[in-house]
Amino acid sequence: MIRVELRKQIRRLRTYIGLGICFGLPVIITIALKVGGPPHERGGGNEEGFFRLATKSGVNMPIAALSVMSMFLLPIVILLFFGESVAGEAGWGTLRYLLVRPVKRGKLLRAKVVVAFFLAIIGTALVIAGGLAAGIAAFGWHSVITPSLAVFTPRAALQQLLIGAGYVVWNFSGAAALAFLLSTMTDSPVGTVAGSMGLVIVSQILDGITAVPAGFRNWLPTHFWTAWHGLFVVPSERTDMIRGTLHQLPYAVGFLVLAWWWFKRKDILS
Repeated sequence: MIRVELRKQIRRLRTYIGLGICFGLPVIITIALKVGGPPHERGGGNEEGFFRLATKSGVNMPIAALSVMSMFLLPIVILLFFGESVAGEAGWGTLRYLLVRPVKRGKLLRAKVVVAFFLAIIGTALVIAGGLAAGIAAFGWHSVITPSLAVFTPRAALQQLLIGAGYVVWNFSGAAALAFLLSTMTDSPVGTVAGSMGLVIVSQILDGITAVPAGFRNWLPTHFWTAWHGLFVVPSERTDMIRGTLHQLPYAVGFLVLAWWWFKRKDILS
């Protein structure tokens, strides 16, 4: 079932477009930095700091690309993979024919979640691959300087980046599970992406307002999204990454359980 679902998803145009954006945008950013020169120095958080240092080494580029894209564009692509999985079938009218066959609904949902998660991993890997290939070609293979002024060898920086990429993918799980839940409720993939991305945007806005109580902000689904930046300080800071990993569990499990409960009772002929 998973093999069939993977073959189906890979053949869809939106998969090529989404994965193409993941690989192509870091390349475009690298070309822009190479032609236009490094960005002007200015204040800002680690996201801007990584971007300012992107021209220092080819390995800085994938770090900067993941830091920038993981806050907005990459979540949209990944939420599309999850949000379109069931809603797309319903919209095309193929969902009822899938379930006419002797396929249990739970098994169908499991295959779709596994394939969507696999595509999320591929999309994140392509962000790194595109940034690394273009970065090395444009800026060479040099030591990596981070916003905290720590210096890493290229190999050590790539090892930290791979850990950070895994953390980034997992931190999308709460919003992705919501997109999947909405996908079982509607036949509009656009609505599923808009609904789940709305949660992400509202969470980011509230998290940035210091007047909001810290106890509330600490439970927002995006609060620990940038905790992987702690991998690029000396010594590395992983406490928030551990908290962020556990932080997504109630969101992911809760939304997926609701998705299973809803879909098993859904009238697919309606």
